[in-house]
Formats: sequence, C-alpha cells, structure tokens
Amino acid sequence: MLSRSHGHKYMSFMFNPFPYDDPNAVNRITAPDVDLSAILTCPTTIKAAISEAAKSIGQGIIAIDGYATAPFASLCELAASAVAEAGLACRTVDTRTLARPSDILDSELVEYLPEDREKDPVLLYGKIYDKGYRGLMDENKVQALIADAAAFDGITIVYGNGALCDELLPYAKYRVFADVTPKQAVLNVKKGGYLNYGRDAELPFKLAMRRNYYFDFDLSFCLRRELLKSGNLDLYVAASDPDALVAMPYDTLKKILLRVTDYPFRCKPVYLEGVWGGYYTMKERNLPRTMKNAAWIFDLIPMEVSTVVEIDNLKLEFPYYTLIGINGAKLLGERCLNDFGGYFPIRFNFDDTFHSNGNMSIQLHPGEKFLRENANELGRQDESYYIVATGQDAKTYLGFKQDADIDQFIADIKQSETEHTEVDYQKYINAVESKPGVQVMIPHGTIHASGRNQLILEIGSLTVGSYTYKMYDYLRRDLDGNPRPIHSYYGALNLDRDMREDYVYKNLVNGGKRTLRSGDGWEEYVVGECDRLYFSLRNEKFVDKIEDNTNDDFHVLTLVDGEEVEIRSKRDPSLSFVQKFLEIVVVPASMGEYEIVNRKPGTVIVEHKTLLKR
Repeated sequence: MLSRSHGHKYMSFMFNPFPYDDPNAVNRITAPDVDLSAILTCPTTIKAAISEAAKSIGQGIIAIDGYATAPFASLCELAASAVAEAGLACRTVDTRTLARPSDILDSELVEYLPEDREKDPVLLYGKIYDKGYRGLMDENKVQALIADAAAFDGITIVYGNGALCDELLPYAKYRVFADVTPKQAVLNVKKGGYLNYGRDAELPFKLAMRRNYYFDFDLSFCLRRELLKSGNLDLYVAASDPDALVAMPYDTLKKILLRVTDYPFRCKPVYLEGVWGGYYTMKERNLPRTMKNAAWIFDLIPMEVSTVVEIDNLKLEFPYYTLIGINGAKLLGERCLNDFGGYFPIRFNFDDTFHSNGNMSIQLHPGEKFLRENANELGRQDESYYIVATGQDAKTYLGFKQDADIDQFIADIKQSETEHTEVDYQKYINAVESKPGVQVMIPHGTIHASGRNQLILEIGSLTVGSYTYKMYDYLRRDLDGNPRPIHSYYGALNLDRDMREDYVYKNLVNGGKRTLRSGDGWEEYVVGECDRLYFSLRNEKFVDKIEDNTNDDFHVLTLVDGEEVEIRSKRDPSLSFVQKFLEIVVVPASMGEYEIVNRKPGTVIVEHKTLLKR
C-alpha cells in the first residue's frame, strides 16, 4: 500500500471538458435530520448571514478562501455590503497582494516547472509544490496584514486563495470557503482572465493549467481537505455558478454529506472529445450532437467529478472530494482510509473508440518510485481494461510480441518523434482479440493501447492521465490541428521490457479467473487479478437478484450488461439507487449487507464489481 505520510494527491490534466451537465446523474435522498432552512439560496440571505456574523465579531478578520478560480471578487463585494449593513467599518485585502514578487517566484519555481523541451516537448510535466502558501507569500506582508487587522476598528475582509492558510487561519474570526467543481474550474481558466497565484500576467491556457496542476489546484485542494477534516469552517459556499450561489453552515454541510453516504450513489460524469473518440456513449447517453465525439467519459475519476444531490426538489452539487473530506471512513472504510490516507484509491472511466477513425495512442505509465522522485506525487499508475462492447476487428494492444526487438522499437519511435516518420507498431506490439467480457490488466510500464471500434471500462490506481507517456500516435494532430506530443524520453525510462506475449496471456488477460460463490440463478467470479495490482475485478451475473456485503470496504459497480437494476440496503431498502446500463455506482463501505435486484424480469444482468484486495 501507499505511505500515509505523503500529503499530496493525484489528478489528471483535464484540459478540455465538454461544457455539458448530465441531467441524469442525480442522487435523490431524504434527509429528515437536516434543517433545509439553513441552506441559503439567494444573495440576500447569504448577505444576511454574513452581516449577523460581522455584528457578532465586531472587530477582526472575515476570511473568504476557496478552490482555485472561485468568484472571490464578487464574494468580497457581497461580504463588504453585509458588513456595511451591520453598521461596521470595513476594509478588504486581496491575498494576491501578499504574494512575493512575480519575477522572483517564477525564477524560484523552475525547480517545479522545468523547461526541458527535449524531455518534455510541450512542457506538460513538473513537480508538486511542497512549500504551501507560506512559500508563495511574503512573510512581512502577512505579518503587516495581521497587525493592521488587529489595530483596525472594524472588519477586515481577507479574500482569495490562501486566506485560510496555516499562517492566517488563527486570526480569522469568521471563515468562509467557496467551492468550485473541478470541471468548472478548468472552464473558468479556459474562458480567460485567470491569474495563477503569484503571477502578474496571464499565462497561455496550457501553461496556466500546468501551473494549476502543480500549484494552484493542489494547494486549494489540500487546504479544503484540512478545513473539512478539522471543521475550521463557518460557511460553505457552492460557487461553481456565481449567479446561483448556495451557502450553508458547516454543520449543515456535514449532515447532508453524511446522509449521502447512507445510500449507494453515482457521480456526475465529465465528457471529453478526442482525436480517437467514438460514438457508442454519445448514442447510449443521448449526448449533445454538438460534440465531435466522446473519447473519455470520466464517470468516477475522483479528482475530476462531482456529486449532485436532490433533497425535496433542492439540488446541490459538491466536488467528489468534498464528500470524501467530510466522511472518509464511512465511504472508504477504515482499512482503506488508513492504507491510502483519505484518498479514493481507484478511478473509473470509459474510453470510447467505437466507430472511430483510429486507435488510442501507444502508451505506458510510470510506477510509484519514479513518480515520487520526479514529480513528488502520491501513488502509481496501474490500469486495466474491461471490454464492454465491440465492433468489427476490435483489438486491445498489450505488451510486446515475443520476438519483438524492443531496442529497435525505441529507436523507431525516437526517429518518428523528431522526423515524423511512420512506425510499423504492429511489428512490435502484441494485439489481444477484443470481445465483451475480456479483462486485461495493465501494470505500470506495460506498453498498451485500446484499439478502434470498442468501448472499454478503464479502471486504474492512483495518479492518472497526466503521466501517460505516448510512445506513438500515428502522426496525428490534436483537435486544434497541432501535432500530438510524444514522450519517448520518459516512456523509455519507464518501459517494462518483460511484458511480452507469453507473460501477457498467462497473467494479464482474464488473469485469476475463477468462481468465488454461486447459487440458484447467480454467480460471482473473478475476471481479473494479478500480483502487480491492488484491486480485484469481478463480475456478478444473475437473473433475479444477488446479495452482497461490503464488509467495511467500498464497492464500485458498473452495469455492463442489462437494462436496469436497483441497488439497495438489506437493512433499510429505502436506501437505494436505480442503476441503468453503463452507470457506475459507489456502494459505501458502511452499507454492509445489500442486494442488487433486476428491474427487467427475464433478462440477464452482469454487474462489474471492483474492490480492494484483502
């Protein structure tokens, strides 16, 4: 397992989320213990709450922090108006004024954002910043702010990223956190006008996102996690839509999110187009016709998705890690919480090449040691593919052919990278015939790709898309018309040369397949396990229903064959979720005994199940 001492997280570079909100990913729950009147859904009521807090404080700091790209200026204006209504003097301080000089920071941060285009042609990679807001702020300015606020006869509103950092938190008498979903944060950067913390000038989008990954997003993520865990928060604001702010006291937030994990639940997917994108999911989920295709469907990539909850016709949306931050043990289970330090250790998405014009790139991923030493990242990137649906001649590329000359392969791809020459990749790379039910395991370092004309359920370990080293991409251009970058330098460093044909078929294709339990009309069997991966992949096949038990470990269920089932607690059947084909549902560790019931009698159900190995 992974060291709990490492404080950083994992995420992917989600550069181009399609601006579409799936209306079907809603979790309808009851929450009888929640006072819904405490949920503030209009600026007037939010302002009134802050005004009352200001009156109670009288003198001192109101701090407004939040996830990167939150609408800090408008929240500050709202708070200043509230303070004025309270009849108190007010001054405001933007945390960006506390940053050290931009040119000095830029020169110091080269260690974390190196500029070696031979190794990293488009400057994608870097190292997670490990000095916190303290390293970005001018200590003298911070101390001057604290002294000025103490001397000021009124309210000082400190707003922006870092307003509740370790250095300022003890001085904040009223603490606000404005949350933004990961998808919306990227869209906010993409529309322009965003300044990375400590920058005087706006960076081009891709460079801004690189800095966000290693600095802004990570810092605000870690701060949010600490605030949720400690409860050092007075008002939580769902601020993804600045024109429809929703705020609530911390205690109300906690009650709602604890209630969510009484149920099986689904997250809201994020959809992304891509050069190899297909059309199976577009048709199945009735996605907008304005999409070019659907390449990646992030149904449960923890750092990228959100959770939508509906209580008495009131819809609330939270980043998935806000949910985990409140009730990690209940959702993950004590064993997982201890082993993975509060991180959801498995990610799920669909890769769609159905009726596409080509394969996914030939690629591989790094292991834990490399990521720790070179990127200051937690985790490693193992993967697996479960074949859900296929068209003609579908293949999955996995490992090298037995007689492949790997040195020559590397030489060929390095030449292709610089001279744009074609590579006969099929001379080197082993191809597995794809058909529904095939499960392939992809330990880090394994050369692989999803071929065209299939829909796969991709299941992976910690650390995701940002560390995909593309070795060959068929000389394609991206959706903006630019040549897609190849990462032969890092790919060659991380390539596992032992992953050849004999090993692949013996260990990685439906490896460990065996029946675990069975009964009248039902069976649970392993479809994929290997020593290199810490999760077990199974199918539950049944006609009427099947019973299960979380045993204090979360389960993730994907309906890969069948139309509709109900997943429900045996203790309290009202705690349920109706799951449709291709939907991915989390069964919290605290659920205990539960059952899955077929809602379309006469059909056969296949539920793909993922859980941590014991």
